[in-house]
Formats: sequence, C-alpha cells, structure tokens
Amino acid sequence: MYIRNKVEFSFPLYHFMKRFIDIIMSLIGLLILAPAWVIIWVSIVVEDGFPVVIKQCRIGKNGKQFNAFKFRSMHKSSLDDCVNVQAHENDTRITRIGRILRNTAIDESPQLLNILLGQMSFVGPRPLLVCEVEVHNPVNFDVRDIPGYAERISVVPGLTGLAQFCASRDLPREEKFKYDLMYIKQRRLLMDIRLILLSLVVTFLGRWETRDKKLPVRCD
Repeated sequence: MYIRNKVEFSFPLYHFMKRFIDIIMSLIGLLILAPAWVIIWVSIVVEDGFPVVIKQCRIGKNGKQFNAFKFRSMHKSSLDDCVNVQAHENDTRITRIGRILRNTAIDESPQLLNILLGQMSFVGPRPLLVCEVEVHNPVNFDVRDIPGYAERISVVPGLTGLAQFCASRDLPREEKFKYDLMYIKQRRLLMDIRLILLSLVVTFLGRWETRDKKLPVRCD
C-alpha cells in the first residue's frame, strides 16, 4: 500500500461519511459476531472462569477517557497487576483461547460497542493506555509526555490504523506515533476503506500478533 502525501482532509462530508460507515458496519458486525461471542464466552469461562469481558480505561479524542471493552485474553490473575505491561512473544499470561483471540483480533471485537457509541471509529490511532511498560522499555512511562501526543488525540481513536500495518508489534510507542501522525495528516475515505479491508485480510490470516509487518505493504 503506497500512501501519497496529502493535505489533512477536514471537509465535513468526510467526517459525516466516516461516522455513517462506523454506525452501519458496527451494527452489521454485532449481528454477524453474536453467535461467535456465545462460543467465546463459554470458552473463556471453561478455561479460566470469569470475567469474560473486561474494561480498560483508554484515552479518547481530546484526551477524554473512556472504557474500552475487550474479551479477556490473559489469565485473570493478571487483572490484579498494578502496572500495565505490554504483552510480549510467548507471554505466559495469555490463555490458550486468548492466543486465538489475539491472533485474529477477535478479543477487540467488543469495541464495536465503543464505535457505536461514538467513542471510537473503525480507523484511527489505537486508543492509548495512560501508562504502560513496553517490552523494550522497563520504565512505566506516561504517553502524554511523548512528542506529538496532542496532535494524535485530536481525532477519534480507531479499531485499526496505519501503525498496525507499518510498525512492528514491539516498536516503541514514540515510533508508532510517527505512523499515527502520518495517518492524521493524510486521512481520507479511500484510505480508511483500504485499511478496513486490509484488517479483514489480517484477521482471516490470524497475523495480528506477529512481531513483523502484518502484510507486505508500503508505508513510505
């Protein structure tokens, strides 16, 4: 995927169409995934008990915090951790069903509810945790201190985004910000549709947890 330089697209029609697509697709997604959610619910309970769905406090547009929903993919003992530690390869905290959910990103599917509520969009920078310890950074840092943070939160966060395709899974957050800011400056409806379609391909291939690029796309 080759992204050409574009001036930031802020025409009201784009925002209207983006929100329209979010509502329609989230409703369709909820209907299609409802039977799968029942199977996922039972599978999580059988393997590791309750809770099945967890809420994580995330940073939304203009810094407003909201609770993002997701299926629990780690052992429930991890819920007692006081510090958010980024998942790493062969992470023992992840359950068996959790690995399947994370590889296909189905663990994030409850965020369709966040999209329907307008807290998220299908495409945009991923909603941030306030503090997180990264794989290559043992320090618990505040994402609000990273250069470009203010611009990054000027848009509605998304379920998928440019950084998810162009950045390695373990790339430091400040490096991922570069791709997020690139998306913000170049975003347009065609790019959003392309990223949604690519996300469906990665989900089908079960490559969301790979440490390399999800697909051989160009990001320069």
